[in-house]
Amino acid sequence: MMLFCETLFAEGQNSVSEYKLGSGDKLSIVVFDEDDLSIEAVLSDAGTISYPFLGELEVKGKTLSELENLVIGGLKGPYLIDPKVNVKVIEYRPFYIHGEVVKSGGYPYQPGLTLRKAITLAGGFTERASKTKIYVRRDGVSSGQPELITMDDYIFPGDTVTVEQSFF
Repeated sequence: MMLFCETLFAEGQNSVSEYKLGSGDKLSIVVFDEDDLSIEAVLSDAGTISYPFLGELEVKGKTLSELENLVIGGLKGPYLIDPKVNVKVIEYRPFYIHGEVVKSGGYPYQPGLTLRKAITLAGGFTERASKTKIYVRRDGVSSGQPELITMDDYIFPGDTVTVEQSFF
């Protein structure tokens, strides 16, 4: 799975067909020739968005194409004959970094983000940081176990990075 995710984001793509939506992602949903049905929305903590005529939609964990099909299915028939829908991520949910970095916190995700770039965004290492004991907890991975990563590994939306303290 890790290699698959790295391949998806390695080229710095803005929209990946297999990307799973999560709380905090900001979306653009465009229904062609229907401006009143075209919206921008941020996934709530519950993983839902509010959509005209369809109400609250549970979209956390869905891909962009699955969300497109959900909207098409809801609009087709009662509202439109053949709706053309496009969904894209405008802004990915943040990733988080804490431990032995200068500025712990959440930062905006950018496609192609490596651990090296994430640490730079956080102001770099503190003097006590271990440069080899850095762990990531992947958002949406059921085990929830942190995994050891290196400076050139990719960081994804919702990930939490922990930089451990060095003993020397």
